Amino acid sequence: MKIICIGRNYAAHAAEMKSAVPDNPMIFMKPPTALLLKNKPMYIPEFTKDLHYEAEIVLKIAKNGRHVQEEFASEYYNQIAFGIDFTARDLQSKLKEKGHPWEIAKGFDHSAGLSEFMNMADLNNAEHIQFHLDLNGETVQNGNTKNLIFTFNTLIIYISKFFKLQQGDIIYTGTPAGVGSVKIGDKLEGYIEDKKMLSCDIK
Repeated sequence: MKIICIGRNYAAHAAEMKSAVPDNPMIFMKPPTALLLKNKPMYIPEFTKDLHYEAEIVLKIAKNGRHVQEEFASEYYNQIAFGIDFTARDLQSKLKEKGHPWEIAKGFDHSAGLSEFMNMADLNNAEHIQFHLDLNGETVQNGNTKNLIFTFNTLIIYISKFFKLQQGDIIYTGTPAGVGSVKIGDKLEGYIEDKKMLSCDIK
């Protein structure tokens, strides 16, 4: 099972990070040990003093495929979840300054919060999926997949050029604006449409 993540896939988030909008999907990976499931708490790692949340819609791959063509791309997913891409922002910044890979700032243990999956057929609007993240009861990120730079289908087509998609792989599709840091005692709650999907205490 692969955890494939997409960076800078909302223009407003790219702007808040003072980064250029990419010409192609920006891909990075997390190992399976990054998964944080069943609303378990997130323990802030000792190697960061600036742990950030990044709320995302996550796709689950429904069948195997390589070099997927546009007319078939939508057949490769039918379920979504709410995900949080936890990021050691201070560590990431240091690595970026040196031109080094920054997987350790993104792929560390339990850095991929993930809710249960739901069928896209149960959504009110599967074309424009509204989602938001609350921090201690206040909404800090509010996104809609209509604002994706690279759509779900585009991601499937592009990723499958380089990696064989396998049933059960998951894709974190990018975060909207509003990312920020957490501290011990905080609570994160993630919603797709009006349904609470994820709850995570920070410890």
